[in-house]
Amino acid sequence: MEITQIKNFNDKLDSSIEQLLPELETIYKDIHQNPELSMQEFRTAQIAADYLARYQFEVSTGVGVTGVVGILKNGEGPVVMLRADMDALPVTEETGLPYASTKIARDEEGVEVGVSHVCGHDLHVAWLMGAARLFSEHRDLWRGMLMAVFQPGEEVGRGAQSMIDDGMVERFPKPDIILGQHVMVGEAGTVRYRSGPILSAGNSLKIKLFGRGSHGSQPHTSIDPVVMAAATTMRLQTIISREVAPIENAVLTVGSLQAGTKENIIPEDATLKLNIRTFNDSVKDHILSAVKRICCAECAASNAPREPEITEIVSYPMTENDAIATARVAAAFEAQFGDKSFEGKPASASEDFSIFGRNWNVPYVFWFVGGTDPQTFLAAKKEDRINSIPSNHSPRFAPVIHPTLKTGLQAMMTAAAAWFE
Repeated sequence: MEITQIKNFNDKLDSSIEQLLPELETIYKDIHQNPELSMQEFRTAQIAADYLARYQFEVSTGVGVTGVVGILKNGEGPVVMLRADMDALPVTEETGLPYASTKIARDEEGVEVGVSHVCGHDLHVAWLMGAARLFSEHRDLWRGMLMAVFQPGEEVGRGAQSMIDDGMVERFPKPDIILGQHVMVGEAGTVRYRSGPILSAGNSLKIKLFGRGSHGSQPHTSIDPVVMAAATTMRLQTIISREVAPIENAVLTVGSLQAGTKENIIPEDATLKLNIRTFNDSVKDHILSAVKRICCAECAASNAPREPEITEIVSYPMTENDAIATARVAAAFEAQFGDKSFEGKPASASEDFSIFGRNWNVPYVFWFVGGTDPQTFLAAKKEDRINSIPSNHSPRFAPVIHPTLKTGLQAMMTAAAAWFE
């Protein structure tokens, strides 16, 4: 659609959106209270599949374990794919909301954990369900094919690839454009886009260091893996500060250090879990090489009985928006939102969204929807304390429902309409 047509399209939908919001709020709260861990999203997937079927989509379920793909054909025209991720996090919610999650589940290692949607995927699901219904009910306003994809396992970096491995590229029509969005800290009612890199590549590693256990009173008879792990942790921080150019963006975080069971026992081994974020493949390769070099060197310095065991936990590719497609979406957003849409900075978070575009070899665009109460955000911005607002993955992350729910729905509809005829 042309820009003038997009504005007209949204004006005609405005009353329908307002009427739909109470239903979507109910859906959102239900999914929020019933979160499911990665690759376990059976209930959420069924809710999405049933909803799509109700509005005349051709529905495929169990794609890549729990993935759902809905196809809505509406004459000749472009194929537009809209994607929402469904999984929650192993985090005990501390928002204090009346609809907060109290769920407990077992993770893949059999450990009982609190589960919550503190990354906002419950909103993503509600947005896509709303967009699916509106496009179905207003087929007189557009032409083409809508592909609604509800994806599992984004938080573990396996969901998109599991759908691809399940034959997604061969089983479904090739999109002309793939579109996705994410709620983030930012003024609710705003939309932030960016051409080129918008999300970093992400690599997580598990590193097991081997020592020799002994009694805590006889450290001289041990090879202490706790000291080894502590030294390794500190040394790893020098990769960013001393080996990566200051003009490059990169992050290395050791998020877990586990060793021992009792204060007077020197354990046999210690385990580090670390996360790396980069925007440049050569920088990523250097950091990964440096991690191995430092870990091996610290083990050698400690006279460890063997080299460290390094395994990859998860790997995310960089999300790099197509320039031409982003310009098209940005123009549509400006027509709809005015100065409430703007170009933002890249984020050091990571996503597996781009795997769809990479495997189909088609352009994709990903953007952010603000979810912070406007007064709270603007006050924090004025006082230069935006970083104090609980962000995604914090147990206190709590997007405001209004106007976030409406803005995300409008953004999804607007971006798709930019391609439909």
